[in-house]
Amino acid sequence: MAINVNNAEADALTRKFATIAGVSITDAIIIAMREAIERRRNGETPRETARRLRAKHGVTLGDEASKPLPRDAFDAMWDEG
Repeated sequence: MAINVNNAEADALTRKFATIAGVSITDAIIIAMREAIERRRNGETPRETARRLRAKHGVTLGDEASKPLPRDAFDAMWDEG
């Protein structure tokens, strides 16, 4: 199956990567796509991101943060009165 690239930047980047890696254009595409898929698969979960950002900014969560809010709190957000 053929891949037709009609974008000058995509073509240039692919050729540059192939040159750097010392591989063919086809292999460059395969390598780049495998690496992109792996990066996305191994990305942070939202919880990990929140943990990392709290640590970076010195924010600590107390015991209260792990307790769910009472139903009234949610009801109050939707109360029209």
